[in-house]
Amino acid sequence: MYGSMQEPTFLILTALAARPLHGYAVIQAVADLSAGDVRLRAGTLYGALDRLAEQGLIVVDHEEAVDGRLRRYYRLSDSGAQALAAQVERLRRNASAAEANLRARPGTVPGMSFLAGMSFPAGPSFPAGMSFLVGPSCHGGTAFGGGAAFGGAA
Repeated sequence: MYGSMQEPTFLILTALAARPLHGYAVIQAVADLSAGDVRLRAGTLYGALDRLAEQGLIVVDHEEAVDGRLRRYYRLSDSGAQALAAQVERLRRNASAAEANLRARPGTVPGMSFLAGMSFPAGPSFPAGMSFLVGPSCHGGTAFGGGAAFGGAA
């Protein structure tokens, strides 16, 4: 139903999953979620927000005047939450396959030693728990817990 999405789109939707944010807060959240790997410029962000709104994945939650300027807050729509959940499951499947193949590889794989001997509880399903973003647990043995892939707490 939902196709694959680019990393900046995934991170923008992830940033808006918990609560409405204004543009600059989205830029900061994306940088935090990606551990600084993705840094959005204002022009890029607002183009993406317009596109995501046109697609019905986000909506304007409210606006407020700050220092004589209008600040617009965006939030994830229900269809945006469904698209994000579908992408999370796609990433989990892909990460599990990559992890299994790396574990089958002879020798030590750099970066995989932290997983040795660890078990990962399933935890709540998305979007209710979102433990892959905020907690130390991992779902299905993937490396999404404790910020290993997405930069820790939102």
